[in-house]
Amino acid sequence: MSYITAENLMKRYGEKDYAVMAVKGISFDIEEGEFVAIMGESGSGKSTLLSIMGALNSPTKGRYAIDGVDIYGLSQDQRALFRREYLGFVFQSFYLVPYLTTLENVMIPLTTIKMKGKEKRDMAHEALEQVGLMGKEHRLPSEISGGEQERVAVARAVVNNPPVLIADEPTGNLDSKTTSEIMELIKGLCDKGMTVVMVTHSLECARYAERIIHLSDGLIVKMDSSASAGSGCLRCIRLSYRLSRD
Repeated sequence: MSYITAENLMKRYGEKDYAVMAVKGISFDIEEGEFVAIMGESGSGKSTLLSIMGALNSPTKGRYAIDGVDIYGLSQDQRALFRREYLGFVFQSFYLVPYLTTLENVMIPLTTIKMKGKEKRDMAHEALEQVGLMGKEHRLPSEISGGEQERVAVARAVVNNPPVLIADEPTGNLDSKTTSEIMELIKGLCDKGMTVVMVTHSLECARYAERIIHLSDGLIVKMDSSASAGSGCLRCIRLSYRLSRD
């Protein structure tokens, strides 16, 4: 069984004459430890799909499961707990709290977890070290560069070691050099076993993924393996072939 499974996902906004179908019956599987990019023009449904995959937006129809858990069969409280344990989020806007240090920003996802303060600080230090920001843990967001702010956002997303990282245009506000650095960082997390799902407009960013899902008008129009997938290519081709027949 695949680690992430989407079956006939649909999402409708509005009713009757005002109804808009943002997602129109999407099905796919993602393996544990796979890096998948989702691409499409504005209005293609990729942001809606990502919000469903992030357990943030209930589909109108269909089933979505992670690690065998039917996400939208959970209560709101259970789903919130699942997000905390399983999912890390990175967005185009960094959403750092300006009056908190980098260390304190990274600790935010740990605030509702019952553990000693020292343990939380140790986890935040480890996450900052993982993204190459040790030595800057006491600086405010305004005192570091945009690329470093994004690294803080990545550290915050992975501080509690979630198995899945959800990234929405994580390099949209960065220059090309910093973009490459952040993408290498995200790919490194995947190489260590994290499952990564990323929405991006950039083909250069998408090439870091093993597989690219192309959306148009709420539908999957193409699913192909990235040219840089390496040893993952054969697996991605088999998946694409099987899904194209479903």
